[in-house]
Amino acid sequence: MLLLFLGTPPAKAATADPSACALRGTTGWTDEGHDTDYSVFQRPAGTIKVGMIFVDFPDAPATESPADDAAQLTPGADWVWNASHGKAWLAITQQQRWVRMPHNSTDYGFARGLGHEAHEAYLRDAVTAADPQVDFSQYDMVYVVATRNALAISFTPTYVYDPGTAGVVADGTRIKWAVTFGQDMWHWGPKLVGHETAHSFGLPDLYAFDTGSDAHRFVGGWDVMGLVGGKAPQYFGWESWKLGWTGDSQVHCQASAGSSTVYLTAVEYGNGTQIAVVPTGPTTAYVVESRRSVQADTAACSTGALVYKVDTSVRTGYGPIQVMDAKPGATPASGCRPLDDAPYWAGESFTDSAAGVRIDVLSADGYGETVRVTKS
Repeated sequence: MLLLFLGTPPAKAATADPSACALRGTTGWTDEGHDTDYSVFQRPAGTIKVGMIFVDFPDAPATESPADDAAQLTPGADWVWNASHGKAWLAITQQQRWVRMPHNSTDYGFARGLGHEAHEAYLRDAVTAADPQVDFSQYDMVYVVATRNALAISFTPTYVYDPGTAGVVADGTRIKWAVTFGQDMWHWGPKLVGHETAHSFGLPDLYAFDTGSDAHRFVGGWDVMGLVGGKAPQYFGWESWKLGWTGDSQVHCQASAGSSTVYLTAVEYGNGTQIAVVPTGPTTAYVVESRRSVQADTAACSTGALVYKVDTSVRTGYGPIQVMDAKPGATPASGCRPLDDAPYWAGESFTDSAAGVRIDVLSADGYGETVRVTKS
Protein backbone atom coordinates (compact mmCIF):
# COMPACT_ATOMS: atom_id res chain seq x y z
CA MET A 1 0.00 0.00 0.00
CA LEU A 2 2.84 2.38 0.80
CA LEU A 3 4.13 2.12 -2.77
CA LEU A 4 0.71 3.05 -4.07
CA PHE A 5 0.67 6.23 -2.01
CA LEU A 6 4.19 7.21 -3.02
CA GLY A 7 3.70 6.40 -6.66
CA THR A 8 5.77 4.19 -8.92
CA PRO A 9 9.30 5.48 -9.54
CA PRO A 10 9.78 6.44 -13.18
CA ALA A 11 11.64 3.98 -15.35
CA LYS A 12 15.12 4.93 -16.48
CA ALA A 13 14.82 6.01 -20.10
CA ALA A 14 17.43 5.47 -22.77
CA THR A 15 18.80 8.63 -24.35
CA ALA A 16 16.95 9.35 -27.58
CA ASP A 17 18.63 10.32 -30.81
CA PRO A 18 19.28 14.07 -30.43
CA SER A 19 17.37 14.68 -33.66
CA ALA A 20 14.19 13.89 -31.69
CA CYS A 21 14.87 17.05 -29.67
CA ALA A 22 16.04 19.28 -32.55
CA LEU A 23 12.78 21.17 -32.94
CA ARG A 24 11.99 22.77 -36.28
CA GLY A 25 11.31 26.47 -36.60
CA THR A 26 7.99 27.67 -37.99
CA THR A 27 8.40 31.46 -38.22
CA GLY A 28 10.21 31.63 -41.56
CA TRP A 29 12.81 34.00 -40.14
CA THR A 30 15.18 34.17 -37.18
CA ASP A 31 13.94 31.74 -34.53
CA GLU A 32 15.18 28.96 -32.26
CA GLY A 33 14.46 26.15 -34.72
CA HIS A 34 17.22 23.79 -35.78
CA ASP A 35 16.39 23.93 -39.49
CA THR A 36 18.23 27.17 -40.27
CA ASP A 37 17.98 28.05 -43.97
CA TYR A 38 21.59 28.63 -45.01
CA SER A 39 20.51 29.91 -48.39
CA VAL A 40 19.34 32.95 -46.38
CA PHE A 41 21.57 32.98 -43.31
CA GLN A 42 25.32 32.71 -42.93
CA ARG A 43 26.99 29.51 -41.75
CA PRO A 44 28.59 30.21 -38.36
CA ALA A 45 31.65 28.07 -38.89
CA GLY A 46 35.31 28.50 -39.73
CA THR A 47 36.74 31.82 -40.86
CA ILE A 48 34.22 34.50 -41.78
CA LYS A 49 35.87 37.28 -43.75
CA VAL A 50 34.54 40.69 -42.76
CA GLY A 51 35.25 43.99 -44.49
CA MET A 52 34.95 46.94 -42.10
CA ILE A 53 34.38 50.36 -43.67
CA PHE A 54 34.03 53.74 -41.95
CA VAL A 55 31.56 56.40 -43.09
CA ASP A 56 30.87 60.02 -42.26
CA PHE A 57 28.31 62.50 -43.58
CA PRO A 58 28.04 66.04 -44.95
CA ASP A 59 26.25 67.10 -41.74
CA ALA A 60 28.46 64.95 -39.47
CA PRO A 61 32.07 64.85 -40.64
CA ALA A 62 34.36 62.60 -38.63
CA THR A 63 36.81 64.19 -36.22
CA GLU A 64 38.08 60.95 -34.71
CA SER A 65 40.29 58.39 -36.44
CA PRO A 66 38.83 55.14 -37.83
CA ALA A 67 41.10 53.31 -35.39
CA ASP A 68 39.21 54.87 -32.46
CA ASP A 69 35.94 53.41 -33.70
CA ALA A 70 37.48 50.07 -34.65
CA ALA A 71 38.91 49.64 -31.16
CA GLN A 72 35.36 49.67 -29.81
CA LEU A 73 34.35 46.72 -31.99
CA THR A 74 37.21 44.50 -33.15
CA PRO A 75 37.65 42.74 -29.76
CA GLY A 76 34.27 41.25 -30.61
CA ALA A 77 36.07 38.80 -32.90
CA ASP A 78 37.84 37.26 -29.91
CA TRP A 79 34.58 37.29 -27.96
CA VAL A 80 32.79 35.28 -30.67
CA TRP A 81 35.76 32.91 -31.01
CA ASN A 82 35.64 32.12 -27.30
CA ALA A 83 31.84 31.96 -27.09
CA SER A 84 31.77 29.57 -30.07
CA HIS A 85 34.41 27.35 -28.43
CA GLY A 86 36.76 28.07 -31.31
CA LYS A 87 34.26 27.16 -34.02
CA ALA A 88 33.87 30.61 -35.65
CA TRP A 89 36.45 33.33 -36.30
CA LEU A 90 35.62 36.81 -37.59
CA ALA A 91 38.61 37.85 -39.71
CA ILE A 92 38.02 41.61 -39.79
CA THR A 93 39.89 43.71 -42.35
CA GLN A 94 39.70 47.42 -41.55
CA GLN A 95 39.65 49.99 -44.34
CA GLN A 96 41.43 52.71 -42.37
CA ARG A 97 39.90 55.75 -44.05
CA TRP A 98 36.66 57.69 -43.89
CA VAL A 99 34.37 57.63 -46.89
CA ARG A 100 31.74 60.32 -47.30
CA MET A 101 28.10 59.30 -47.61
CA PRO A 102 26.09 61.17 -50.29
CA HIS A 103 23.33 62.31 -47.92
CA ASN A 104 23.09 63.85 -44.48
CA SER A 105 22.91 61.45 -41.56
CA THR A 106 19.42 62.73 -40.77
CA ASP A 107 18.17 61.68 -44.22
CA TYR A 108 18.50 57.92 -43.68
CA GLY A 109 15.43 57.35 -41.54
CA PHE A 110 16.93 55.89 -38.38
CA ALA A 111 14.66 58.12 -36.30
CA ARG A 112 11.64 56.42 -37.90
CA GLY A 113 12.77 52.89 -37.04
CA LEU A 114 14.36 52.03 -40.42
CA GLY A 115 12.56 49.43 -42.53
CA HIS A 116 14.41 46.87 -44.64
CA GLU A 117 14.46 48.87 -47.88
CA ALA A 118 15.65 52.05 -46.14
CA HIS A 119 18.37 50.04 -44.43
CA GLU A 120 19.37 48.51 -47.75
CA ALA A 121 19.59 52.00 -49.28
CA TYR A 122 21.91 53.09 -46.46
CA LEU A 123 24.10 50.03 -46.99
CA ARG A 124 24.13 50.61 -50.75
CA ASP A 125 25.32 54.20 -50.32
CA ALA A 126 28.09 53.08 -47.96
CA VAL A 127 29.28 50.28 -50.25
CA THR A 128 29.15 52.53 -53.32
CA ALA A 129 31.16 55.23 -51.55
CA ALA A 130 33.82 52.74 -50.44
CA ASP A 131 33.93 50.66 -53.62
CA PRO A 132 36.74 52.56 -55.38
CA GLN A 133 39.11 51.54 -52.56
CA VAL A 134 37.59 48.21 -51.48
CA ASP A 135 37.26 44.89 -53.30
CA PHE A 136 34.05 43.57 -51.80
CA SER A 137 34.44 40.23 -53.55
CA GLN A 138 37.00 39.36 -50.86
CA TYR A 139 34.49 39.38 -48.01
CA ASP A 140 31.65 37.24 -46.68
CA MET A 141 30.00 40.15 -44.87
CA VAL A 142 30.42 43.88 -44.31
CA TYR A 143 30.54 46.04 -41.19
CA VAL A 144 29.66 49.71 -41.79
CA VAL A 145 30.82 51.95 -38.93
CA ALA A 146 29.37 55.46 -38.75
CA THR A 147 31.37 58.27 -37.20
CA ARG A 148 30.65 58.97 -33.57
CA ASN A 149 29.58 62.46 -34.63
CA ALA A 150 26.56 61.09 -36.54
CA LEU A 151 24.06 61.17 -33.70
CA ALA A 152 21.21 60.46 -36.11
CA ILE A 153 22.62 56.97 -36.81
CA SER A 154 21.30 55.99 -33.44
CA PHE A 155 21.27 52.20 -33.40
CA THR A 156 22.82 49.11 -34.96
CA PRO A 157 20.72 46.84 -37.20
CA THR A 158 21.77 43.70 -39.07
CA TYR A 159 21.13 43.38 -42.79
CA VAL A 160 20.17 40.05 -44.38
CA TYR A 161 19.49 40.13 -48.11
CA ASP A 162 15.85 39.73 -49.13
CA PRO A 163 15.48 38.35 -52.69
CA GLY A 164 12.34 40.47 -53.02
CA THR A 165 14.42 43.66 -53.06
CA ALA A 166 17.10 45.02 -55.38
CA GLY A 167 19.90 44.15 -52.97
CA VAL A 168 23.43 45.54 -52.96
CA VAL A 169 26.04 44.36 -55.48
CA ALA A 170 29.68 45.42 -55.70
CA ASP A 171 32.65 43.92 -57.54
CA GLY A 172 30.40 41.20 -58.92
CA THR A 173 29.42 40.11 -55.42
CA ARG A 174 26.04 40.37 -53.74
CA ILE A 175 26.30 41.67 -50.19
CA LYS A 176 24.12 39.18 -48.34
CA TRP A 177 25.03 40.04 -44.75
CA ALA A 178 26.05 43.28 -43.09
CA VAL A 179 25.93 45.11 -39.79
CA THR A 180 25.65 48.90 -39.77
CA PHE A 181 26.97 50.20 -36.45
CA GLY A 182 25.50 53.31 -34.87
CA GLN A 183 25.61 55.25 -31.63
CA ASP A 184 24.76 52.29 -29.39
CA MET A 185 28.15 50.72 -30.13
CA TRP A 186 29.62 53.25 -27.72
CA HIS A 187 27.36 51.86 -25.00
CA TRP A 188 27.51 48.12 -25.68
CA GLY A 189 31.06 47.75 -26.98
CA PRO A 190 32.50 44.54 -28.49
CA LYS A 191 29.64 42.27 -27.38
CA LEU A 192 27.42 44.12 -29.84
CA VAL A 193 29.43 42.33 -32.53
CA GLY A 194 28.42 39.01 -30.96
CA HIS A 195 24.76 40.01 -30.89
CA GLU A 196 24.36 41.51 -34.35
CA THR A 197 26.57 39.06 -36.23
CA ALA A 198 24.59 36.18 -34.71
CA HIS A 199 21.47 37.56 -36.41
CA SER A 200 23.21 36.82 -39.71
CA PHE A 201 23.59 33.24 -38.39
CA GLY A 202 19.81 33.04 -37.84
CA LEU A 203 19.49 33.77 -34.11
CA PRO A 204 16.51 35.85 -32.91
CA ASP A 205 16.34 38.67 -30.39
CA LEU A 206 15.60 37.41 -26.89
CA TYR A 207 14.58 40.76 -25.40
CA ALA A 208 10.96 41.93 -25.68
CA PHE A 209 10.11 44.18 -28.61
CA ASP A 210 7.07 45.57 -26.79
CA THR A 211 9.27 46.52 -23.78
CA GLY A 212 6.29 46.56 -21.38
CA SER A 213 7.40 46.79 -17.77
CA ASP A 214 10.75 45.15 -18.54
CA ALA A 215 12.27 44.60 -21.98
CA HIS A 216 14.43 41.83 -20.50
CA ARG A 217 11.69 39.90 -18.72
CA PHE A 218 12.21 36.76 -20.85
CA VAL A 219 15.87 35.91 -20.22
CA GLY A 220 17.26 38.67 -18.01
CA GLY A 221 21.02 39.01 -18.36
CA TRP A 222 21.53 35.50 -19.76
CA ASP A 223 22.67 35.30 -23.42
CA VAL A 224 23.98 38.17 -25.52
CA MET A 225 20.93 37.89 -27.78
CA GLY A 226 18.91 39.33 -24.91
CA LEU A 227 20.60 42.04 -22.86
CA VAL A 228 23.85 42.75 -24.72
CA GLY A 229 25.42 44.11 -21.55
CA GLY A 230 24.06 41.33 -19.35
CA LYS A 231 26.13 39.76 -16.61
CA ALA A 232 26.16 36.29 -18.24
CA PRO A 233 26.17 36.80 -22.03
CA GLN A 234 27.34 33.33 -23.12
CA TYR A 235 24.94 31.97 -25.75
CA PHE A 236 22.45 29.46 -24.38
CA GLY A 237 23.48 25.86 -24.92
CA TRP A 238 20.41 25.39 -27.11
CA GLU A 239 21.61 28.16 -29.42
CA SER A 240 25.15 26.78 -29.44
CA TRP A 241 23.68 23.46 -30.57
CA LYS A 242 21.55 25.19 -33.24
CA LEU A 243 24.67 26.93 -34.56
CA GLY A 244 26.70 23.72 -34.65
CA TRP A 245 29.12 24.82 -31.93
CA THR A 246 27.79 22.09 -29.64
CA GLY A 247 27.70 18.63 -31.17
CA ASP A 248 24.86 16.11 -31.09
CA SER A 249 26.97 13.89 -28.83
CA GLN A 250 26.90 16.67 -26.22
CA VAL A 251 23.10 16.71 -26.00
CA HIS A 252 21.01 14.45 -23.76
CA CYS A 253 17.57 14.10 -25.36
CA GLN A 254 14.80 12.89 -23.03
CA ALA A 255 12.18 12.38 -25.71
CA SER A 256 10.36 9.40 -24.18
CA ALA A 257 8.79 8.83 -20.79
CA GLY A 258 11.18 7.96 -18.02
CA SER A 259 14.00 9.43 -15.99
CA SER A 260 17.72 9.90 -16.59
CA THR A 261 20.59 11.18 -14.48
CA VAL A 262 22.98 13.40 -16.41
CA TYR A 263 26.16 15.26 -15.52
CA LEU A 264 26.18 18.63 -17.30
CA THR A 265 29.46 20.44 -17.84
CA ALA A 266 29.04 24.22 -17.69
CA VAL A 267 28.34 25.63 -21.15
CA GLU A 268 31.15 28.16 -20.81
CA TYR A 269 33.69 25.31 -21.02
CA GLY A 270 32.23 23.79 -24.18
CA ASN A 271 33.14 20.16 -23.44
CA GLY A 272 31.19 17.19 -22.10
CA THR A 273 27.41 16.97 -22.09
CA GLN A 274 26.19 20.55 -22.44
CA ILE A 275 22.41 20.41 -22.30
CA ALA A 276 19.58 18.07 -21.41
CA VAL A 277 16.43 18.59 -23.47
CA VAL A 278 12.89 17.44 -22.67
CA PRO A 279 10.57 18.04 -25.64
CA THR A 280 6.97 18.82 -24.72
CA GLY A 281 5.47 19.35 -28.18
CA PRO A 282 6.35 19.81 -31.86
CA THR A 283 7.83 23.26 -31.18
CA THR A 284 8.40 23.30 -27.41
CA ALA A 285 10.92 21.89 -24.97
CA TYR A 286 12.50 22.49 -21.60
CA VAL A 287 16.29 22.71 -21.51
CA VAL A 288 18.63 22.56 -18.54
CA GLU A 289 22.29 23.58 -18.67
CA SER A 290 25.01 24.40 -16.18
CA ARG A 291 26.45 27.91 -15.76
CA ARG A 292 29.70 28.98 -14.10
CA SER A 293 31.29 32.40 -13.68
CA VAL A 294 34.10 31.78 -16.18
CA GLN A 295 34.92 32.76 -19.77
CA ALA A 296 32.19 35.07 -21.11
CA ASP A 297 30.29 34.81 -17.83
CA THR A 298 32.93 35.95 -15.34
CA ALA A 299 30.53 38.61 -14.02
CA ALA A 300 27.57 36.22 -13.59
CA CYS A 301 25.39 37.11 -10.61
CA SER A 302 24.63 33.45 -9.88
CA THR A 303 25.67 29.99 -11.00
CA GLY A 304 23.94 26.64 -11.08
CA ALA A 305 21.52 24.71 -13.28
CA LEU A 306 19.70 27.11 -15.59
CA VAL A 307 16.29 25.91 -16.82
CA TYR A 308 14.50 27.54 -19.73
CA LYS A 309 11.64 26.89 -22.10
CA VAL A 310 12.17 27.00 -25.86
CA ASP A 311 9.35 27.60 -28.33
CA THR A 312 10.45 27.54 -31.96
CA SER A 313 7.08 28.88 -33.15
CA VAL A 314 7.61 32.20 -31.35
CA ARG A 315 8.96 35.08 -33.40
CA THR A 316 12.03 37.12 -32.62
CA GLY A 317 11.37 39.64 -29.87
CA TYR A 318 8.36 37.80 -28.44
CA GLY A 319 10.03 35.32 -26.09
CA PRO A 320 11.24 32.28 -28.06
CA ILE A 321 13.28 31.43 -24.94
CA GLN A 322 12.03 32.06 -21.42
CA VAL A 323 14.14 31.42 -18.33
CA MET A 324 12.51 29.69 -15.36
CA ASP A 325 13.26 31.53 -12.12
CA ALA A 326 14.29 29.35 -9.18
CA LYS A 327 13.99 32.34 -6.83
CA PRO A 328 11.11 34.51 -8.06
CA GLY A 329 10.67 36.26 -4.73
CA ALA A 330 14.33 37.08 -4.15
CA THR A 331 15.74 40.59 -4.42
CA PRO A 332 18.62 40.64 -6.92
CA ALA A 333 22.04 41.56 -5.57
CA SER A 334 23.37 45.03 -6.21
CA GLY A 335 24.19 45.46 -9.89
CA CYS A 336 22.05 42.46 -10.86
CA ARG A 337 18.54 42.31 -12.25
CA PRO A 338 15.52 39.98 -12.11
CA LEU A 339 16.33 36.50 -13.50
CA ASP A 340 20.08 36.99 -12.98
CA ASP A 341 19.72 34.72 -9.92
CA ALA A 342 17.50 32.21 -11.76
CA PRO A 343 19.70 29.05 -11.62
CA TYR A 344 18.63 26.09 -9.51
CA TRP A 345 21.03 24.80 -6.87
CA ALA A 346 21.67 21.30 -5.53
CA GLY A 347 18.59 20.08 -3.70
CA GLU A 348 16.21 22.26 -5.74
CA SER A 349 13.87 21.16 -8.50
CA PHE A 350 11.76 22.53 -11.33
CA THR A 351 8.37 21.04 -12.17
CA ASP A 352 5.82 21.68 -14.90
CA SER A 353 3.10 19.19 -14.03
CA ALA A 354 0.94 20.07 -17.02
CA ALA A 355 3.81 19.31 -19.40
CA GLY A 356 4.93 16.25 -17.44
CA VAL A 357 8.44 17.57 -16.80
CA ARG A 358 10.54 17.53 -13.66
CA ILE A 359 14.19 18.51 -13.31
CA ASP A 360 16.01 17.77 -10.04
CA VAL A 361 19.45 19.17 -9.29
CA LEU A 362 21.17 16.37 -7.39
CA SER A 363 24.65 17.78 -6.83
CA ALA A 364 27.18 20.31 -8.08
CA ASP A 365 30.92 20.78 -8.33
CA GLY A 366 33.22 23.41 -9.77
CA TYR A 367 32.55 22.38 -13.36
CA GLY A 368 28.86 21.54 -13.50
CA GLU A 369 25.75 19.89 -12.09
CA THR A 370 24.34 16.40 -11.89
CA VAL A 371 20.64 16.55 -12.72
CA ARG A 372 17.81 14.09 -13.02
CA VAL A 373 15.42 14.83 -15.87
CA THR A 374 12.02 13.16 -15.85
CA LYS A 375 9.35 13.05 -18.54
CA SER A 376 6.00 11.50 -17.71
